[in-house]
Amino acid sequence: MDVQNLREKYPQLIAFLEENKYSQTYIRRFKRDINCILSRAKLEKWNSYTDVYLFHTKRSKSIAVLREKRGIIGAIERFDLENIYPSRSHRSQILKETAYNLLSEEFKAVITAYRTVGKKYKKENTIYTESLNATTFLLSLQENNIFSLISITEKAVLDTFYQNGKLRRGYSYKKNVAAVIKACIPYFPNNICATVLSYLPALREKRKNIQYLNKEETSIIKTVLTGMNSSLSLRDKAIGLLAFYTGLRSCDIAGLVLSDIDWNSDLIHIKQQKTGVPLTLPLRAIVGNAIYDYLITERPKTKCQNVFVTQAPAFTKLQNGSLYNISMQIMKAGNIRTTPGDRKGFHLFRHHMAISLLENGIPQPVISQTMGHRSPASLNPYLSADFSHLKECALSIECFPIQKEVLS
Repeated sequence: MDVQNLREKYPQLIAFLEENKYSQTYIRRFKRDINCILSRAKLEKWNSYTDVYLFHTKRSKSIAVLREKRGIIGAIERFDLENIYPSRSHRSQILKETAYNLLSEEFKAVITAYRTVGKKYKKENTIYTESLNATTFLLSLQENNIFSLISITEKAVLDTFYQNGKLRRGYSYKKNVAAVIKACIPYFPNNICATVLSYLPALREKRKNIQYLNKEETSIIKTVLTGMNSSLSLRDKAIGLLAFYTGLRSCDIAGLVLSDIDWNSDLIHIKQQKTGVPLTLPLRAIVGNAIYDYLITERPKTKCQNVFVTQAPAFTKLQNGSLYNISMQIMKAGNIRTTPGDRKGFHLFRHHMAISLLENGIPQPVISQTMGHRSPASLNPYLSADFSHLKECALSIECFPIQKEVLS
């Protein structure tokens, strides 16, 4: 493994991390792993970055530690071999390659078949997550000496989900594994994939209650985003107003480019990153004016075509994580949602948008279209906070005698 290029160029990588406001802890981890690679590559006879990762798997069994190693080693690999700097939205390829290579030939064929089929109708991130979960599932079976689909038993499958009678793999994991196995049904004989599907446990999806903005918080947010005395930058105000009045997802706000805004027609045209479906939304004056002020007054000169860019060189596209940090700054400026555990992301604004439309009697199909949902069922989680209509479903308790003290 030739580390000379990394030895000469790694200061540029560290400088990039510092300029883009990565945490000091994260930067220290990069320095630590770079020093490890430079000092041990020859001694350990590493041939690739995969060997570097495997070295750490022998030293630690902690899932959290190895997940961190995958991300950092993968980022160092991309910088060294492809001159690609780290991105908060880019996933490491280390685990995908390493885990896949540990599979038996038949199990490799399962993952390969799924990826081939999935490319036709699924997003890259979805394919990554589902194939990753299926790979860990198949590796768990291999630990029990099962290396082919025909050898899989119901007990072996359940053992991957339960440990000492306690569930250790949830509904989302099971759903992702099922998606991979189901896609492979036409490619394996004797309907064996359908049989494996029948072995998966019947788990119910658990949904947490979605926090929502109350009227006082809504009023404060409007004041913070439009007030002259706010500590927020013009960029953060424009992003906040765009999220509040359109309900756009953070990924779509981060991905918004200059040509997406039709100033003559007061419209925003985007292709949603989550669904790939085109969406057109009205550009309200309060939002358009905020974006215009940012573009004219504050946005740095850059070749980047994204509307919102970083405030530090090289003025590149905002990452999704940056949008969450901006939402936190908005809450902080309004001194709301300061309790640990309070939700602060822009999904609160999206939720508020949906509830406002519901409370004003807008038909659900119209709301789903406005929110960019592919399925009308996607609106269901928002219905639990539509209090004005939920009250209509309440039953009267007048016929039940209740002491005055109970209601006082």
